[in-house]
Order: sequence, then structure tokens, then C-alpha cells
Amino acid sequence: MAQPQPGDLYYDPYDYAIDANPHPIWKRLRDTAPVYRNEKYDFWALSRFADVLAASLDHQTFQSGRGTVLELIDKMPEPTPMIFHDPPSHTRLRKLVSRAFSPRRIAQLEDRVRGIARGYLDPQVGSGGFDYVQDFGAKLPVMVISSMLGVPEEDREQIRIWTDATLARDPGETEPTPERRELMAQLWGYFARYIRERRAEPRDDMMTDLLESEIVEPDGSTRRLSDLEVLTFIGLLSAAGNETVARLLGWSALTLEANPGERRKLVERPERIPGAVEELLRYEAPSPVQGRTLTRDVTLHGATMPEGAVVLLLTGSAGRDEREFPEPDRFDVERPIDRHVSLGFGIHFCLGASLARLEGRVALEETLARFPEWSVDREACEMIHTSTVRGWETVPIRL
Repeated sequence: MAQPQPGDLYYDPYDYAIDANPHPIWKRLRDTAPVYRNEKYDFWALSRFADVLAASLDHQTFQSGRGTVLELIDKMPEPTPMIFHDPPSHTRLRKLVSRAFSPRRIAQLEDRVRGIARGYLDPQVGSGGFDYVQDFGAKLPVMVISSMLGVPEEDREQIRIWTDATLARDPGETEPTPERRELMAQLWGYFARYIRERRAEPRDDMMTDLLESEIVEPDGSTRRLSDLEVLTFIGLLSAAGNETVARLLGWSALTLEANPGERRKLVERPERIPGAVEELLRYEAPSPVQGRTLTRDVTLHGATMPEGAVVLLLTGSAGRDEREFPEPDRFDVERPIDRHVSLGFGIHFCLGASLARLEGRVALEETLARFPEWSVDREACEMIHTSTVRGWETVPIRL
């Protein structure tokens, strides 16, 4: 049975008003309804750090195989992305692509990431201001992942536009509109053409690596991925790698401007920046909601969630849980963080976490080296809304 909860307590990942600042509601969930039930969209939600962490680690009970995005659960066509798999298929697929994101390979990307960052930031010196997301934060990750995939430079901005448009949702919209479906078809059609070209003319890029990799089947046999399977991988890497880092960088511009003393600490001692990236991820998780499905009844805090129920893991709420983080609403670049769940945990820990951290660190290093201070035109800022990603589409700054 559901746990009693205040009658005026309502959480809805599709509500723009809530999404603008969900922290007060998330705190009420943690304090009064840590196992929350939403009847309208038929989901449960866990908001406390310990519960989100435990669920993330218990992949046998909290499964991803039916989907991890609320509106897409049981609606994804085959083949589904890797994050929509459970072991043993998830294990095989993750092993296939993990080599492309090994710490050694990511470290080798630093010069490329830094060069891209400088290429966007240098022209802004002396400009008086620019849109930190549209002119930099949203461009950096798409250029990096697209270069890894082998996408021609002149096409990378279009990839970003398509990706952003397919992920966005209008108020109350839980299904992609025909217009968004058409944009999605254009994005996938673009990558499908390049897959055919890579099969005919292999190159030194991640797309060719995926085409030439072999997956081990349960019976021990091996095979190459089909074009559709490669397309699914590329779509996941493009969307996840671009969207979350763009939101992280948007939050960095706003959060550091709101905390000038913390920003000054990073200017004076850039070696603090890696820790600041972790604090930013904790403070404003770019992907604050992860969906799971229960394989058995689960009772927590006096409430029983039934087998088959959809459960949202509120990783964004977990990052502000005072049970884990002292003074969680205070942004502190020197905060010692042993762990957080903003990049997932357990077998579904973000495959691109090392790349996201590299991009975040380099972006802040290069930004603060040029612009130790800035102000944000908050009235001109616009959020981008999806059920799983939270952040800013535009963040105009004045220098």
C-alpha cells in the first residue's frame, strides 16, 4: 500500500513550474514521502540518497530492460539502446563499447577537447558577452563526440540541433510529436548513411571500431553488430554525450556567478576545478531522473511498491539529501565528495563519465583563464525541458 503523504504534495517530471526549481518539492519528498506515488502517470519515486544508491546497485530488482525514460517504458523499438538492457545482454554490450571510453583513451583526448574549447572561447575575449550555452557549452560536447565518431566538422552543429529537438518536450507532452519524430528520422537517417560508407571505406574512428567489433553470444559464438545495432549505439552516444555535458556547463555558468567567492577560489587555484566539477554534478544533476521497473514487491519506509511498478530514482534529489551531504544547499568547491549518484551507480554507471568529467574540467579551466568574472542575464535565460534532463538552453553572460 502507498505511504500516507500530504495532500498538497505533488511531483511531476513533466511540469515546467516544478522543473524550474524542484528542490523544495524534492526536500518535502525526502522528509515526508520518501516513497512517493504519482497516480496520474502511474509511477513511484525514491528521493533519498541511500534509497537511490541501493536501488542503483540492485539491478536484479530495479531493472532497466523495459526502459529508463518514463514515457518510453515498454515503447522502444528493437534493438533498444544499451541502457535499456539488463544482464547478461547489458554486460555483453557494455563490454563491446567500454574500450572506447577507457581512462587511457579519454586521457588521450584532452588536447583535442582543449583545442575545441579554445576555438570557441578565444573569439569571445573582448566581446563584452556571449551565450555561454549556445556559443560554447552546447557546442563543445557535440564537437568532441562527433569527432570521435568521425562526423565531418561541417555537419556537427546540425547533429546537435537534431539531438536537442528530439529530446525536448512541451508542457504535458509525454509522447514525441510528429514533428519530433520527423527530426528523429532525419538524425537516424544521417547516421545510417555514414554507417554504410564506413562499411565500404573503414576509417580510424569510433564508428568503424563499432562496425568491426565482435559481440559474444550466450552460446560462445561471435558476430558483428548489424547496421541497426550500430545505429542504436551511435544514437545513444550522440544524445547522452551531448545533452548532459551541455546542461552541466550551463549550470556551471549560473552557479559560479551566484557564488562569486567559490568562483574566485577556482581562479586562484585551478587545481580545485576537478573537485568543483563533482560539486556541480551533485548540486545540479544534469540528468536528475532515472526510470526502473520492479521485478518483485519492495517495501520501504512503510510503503509497498508492487512487482511490475515503474520507479523513478530521483538522482537530482539525492544530491541535496542532508542525510548524505552536510549543508546540501550550499555550493562548496572544496567539499569532500566520496560519492554521488549524478552519473549513476552500479552496472549502469555512466559509460561516458570519464569523458564528461574531462570536458567539464577543461571547459572550466579555459573559461576561468579568460573570464575570471561574469554576470548572467537571468531574464534572458531559457530552460530546456525533458523528463530526464534538466538544465539551460540559453545562458547569456556579460563580461
